[in-house]
Amino acid sequence: MSGEKILVIGSNSFSGSHFVAGALRAGHAVWGVSRSAEPEPVFLPYRWPQPTTGQPLATTENFHFQAIDLNHQLPDLLQLIDRVRPEIVVNFAAQGMVAESWLNPTHWYQTNVVSQVALHDGLRQLPFLKKYVHVTTPEVYGSTDGGWMQENNHFAPSTPYAVSRAACDLHLLSFHQAYGFPVVFTRAANVYGPGQQLYRIIPRALLAARTGQAMQLHGGGYSERCFIHIDDVAAATLTLALEADPGSSWHLSTREPISIRALVERICERCGVAFEAVVEESGERLGKDQSYLLESSAMRAAFGWSDQVGLDAGLSETLAWVDGHLDQLKTLPWTYQHKS
Repeated sequence: MSGEKILVIGSNSFSGSHFVAGALRAGHAVWGVSRSAEPEPVFLPYRWPQPTTGQPLATTENFHFQAIDLNHQLPDLLQLIDRVRPEIVVNFAAQGMVAESWLNPTHWYQTNVVSQVALHDGLRQLPFLKKYVHVTTPEVYGSTDGGWMQENNHFAPSTPYAVSRAACDLHLLSFHQAYGFPVVFTRAANVYGPGQQLYRIIPRALLAARTGQAMQLHGGGYSERCFIHIDDVAAATLTLALEADPGSSWHLSTREPISIRALVERICERCGVAFEAVVEESGERLGKDQSYLLESSAMRAAFGWSDQVGLDAGLSETLAWVDGHLDQLKTLPWTYQHKS
């Protein structure tokens, strides 16, 4: 199946913008929606000049963007969807950031639960919708200290952010069971690559190494994660949007966990700086999970998918993006900017 109309909610996000680029590269027509205007092109891969043509992937014919706030402009979003009549809706929109969810939990529940439920109640009544891909998070499971987690619905969230995402996932399951709502769930951890928000661990560590500006390492960086390149995630998400059965859940992960500390040490070594010169250790974040280990065998067996970009190659690519835009990136905020 090709040439589908795909509407992407949260198209300005790191994962959303890379998914848009992949969908355009595959020949699909894409409509993008985010609550804010498009950010600077350095964060939008579909606006980057392509090596073969020198032109961006997005044109006025194949990509259409509209700024719509899910919390305040849901009728506008549903009107757009009714006009476009996309076969597929992929939703990356969520209030993220675990630590900050403790400070303003009502904002997280409003965006990640209340507004999402209202959206889904509108979407379930649309006869043309074939697939709704809900991009969720492994944080719904809590810390996977017992080993590699299979796809299941035994949730144990430990933060307001994770609770809000688990609540929305359970709501969508009820809609699938009651109405046959064509939801497909994806969970990936931890996604990285060029164009990522500067407050995330890999771009922040790269910038700290390049500029000498110190960065905090919460809890000494001993928690473990599996870092997966955004290209692998975007490719898998498009495959699932086109081919996965409604009601199914899929893990997207590598099989190589690494501690945050070891990751930052690898980045410092790659950049030729001493770990101690750019890292300040600080207390652990409230409710932080020790590990997210996602078993991805189901995705590999069902669709022949595998992660193609190893961590060293992915870090090199992300460092090249940082170096290529360093003068610009140094002028932008490196910390999370909360929007209610």
